[in-house]
Amino acid sequence: MPASGCFNCGMEFEHLYDLSTLGAIINKTIMPRYRKGNPAERVVETAQGMMNAIGTPTKGTEEFLAVQLPYMRQIGTTVIVSVGGMGVGDFVELCRVMEGEEGIDGLELDLSCPNNDGTAPLALSPTTTYDAVAACRAVTRLPIIAKLSPMVTDIIEIARAALNAGADALCVANTYPALAIDIEEQRPILGHVTGGLSGPAIKPMTLRHVWQIVDQLDAPVVAAGGIATARDAIEYLLAGAKVVQVGTANFYDPYAMPKIIEGIEAYMKRMGVDTLDEIIGAALRRVQRQRDVAPRTAS
Repeated sequence: MPASGCFNCGMEFEHLYDLSTLGAIINKTIMPRYRKGNPAERVVETAQGMMNAIGTPTKGTEEFLAVQLPYMRQIGTTVIVSVGGMGVGDFVELCRVMEGEEGIDGLELDLSCPNNDGTAPLALSPTTTYDAVAACRAVTRLPIIAKLSPMVTDIIEIARAALNAGADALCVANTYPALAIDIEEQRPILGHVTGGLSGPAIKPMTLRHVWQIVDQLDAPVVAAGGIATARDAIEYLLAGAKVVQVGTANFYDPYAMPKIIEGIEAYMKRMGVDTLDEIIGAALRRVQRQRDVAPRTAS
């Protein structure tokens, strides 16, 4: 499925391929009211990906319900709505609204955007993570995916807090704060000064986060971070992720997701497996078995 903010609900891609072949569709994160976002420049290419400081521009709830959600419903695949806010109250307001709408299969709580002025990401602390997820859980029966930040000391502690508060799954993870400087102008390139780094450069670090969370918590994980090829996606699946999101790759290859789906199918055929369940977590299980055997061997 696409990552939030990297596919515009599919509207710009519908003429290229059948969007119903995707596992799910998701919107650019909405907030309850109009928000302009950050000043230009908002995006800069890097050697191994890109940095963005978009700042969650949004037209608000009314536009989403009138334009984006009806479009998402008619695609014919799972509909995930990404919601955000400048505080817990905004998240609760949006979750309450979405609870009353038809055709929504789940909510992704963007608790970790690093580029919104005026507020720190809620997913930087177990306490704020728990409070936000619990408050949203209280107003909706829809499945909740908590989108975590990679920029924490102990992501396990925060992941556990989200699960204990009622999250059904975890999106791991958001972008990494970064900086780019124009050496001719001698100033930061992004109008926000810093931005979020995404793309191939972050994959090994996010892959480790996914591995740790599945290993220690056995939690359902949606993996997001540097997935550009089928090989990337398969690595995350072998580490235990049940779903993968593709973000930056969509900007330079609009066919990235169909190619990844075809590549996963080819890999399954080559490995002689019939279902994704045989792949998901296979590398992690191998290490866990070796870990279990080692103490007995030593004794």
